[in-house]
Amino acid sequence: MPLITFEGIEGSGKSTQARRLADELGALFTFEPGATETGVRIREIVLGTGPVAPQAELLLFLADRAQHIAEVIRPALAAGRIVICDRYNDSTLAYQGYGRRIPLAPLRQLTEEATGGLRPDVTFLLDVPVALGLSRAGRRGAIDRIESETVAFHERVRHGFVTLAAEEPKRWVVVNGERDPEVIADEIRAAARARGFAKNAVH
Repeated sequence: MPLITFEGIEGSGKSTQARRLADELGALFTFEPGATETGVRIREIVLGTGPVAPQAELLLFLADRAQHIAEVIRPALAAGRIVICDRYNDSTLAYQGYGRRIPLAPLRQLTEEATGGLRPDVTFLLDVPVALGLSRAGRRGAIDRIESETVAFHERVRHGFVTLAAEEPKRWVVVNGERDPEVIADEIRAAARARGFAKNAVH
């Protein structure tokens, strides 16, 4: 069964669209960080208000992912379920690599270790301008530690996502996230069907 991931900057609309596609396909929806009991505690640290060094932040996100894969993703795939995950390895490359400027080569190696080489079959990038994304995120209420980073940081993250997508065009589907959610959902649904992902494929 496939692993489908959704990526994007803060306020891109990826979580909403990931849930919608999961409902459409009868897939397991999951997310990072915080989808396991261990992950909940990690999420409180990495998204809280206290200071976290970039390298510590990186390792915490990777620890969350390793637990998430072992406890949620691999068992679901083995049971024959489509899995749709809100954030995955590409968030690490975009946020800690491009955003925090940690060298990409060791990051890629570390993500391979954390995931045991489990890679997405397709990744949807919900792309929006940083100003729009942060405005949307602010309307949700209190902003977390990552959301409160500088505009320059978020611009680097967005650039990272766009660059990663351009490097692997067969895996990535770049979607304009500025439009009406219904229009976006229709485009994502069509792209999923074009790749053979259908509800009747779920066992």
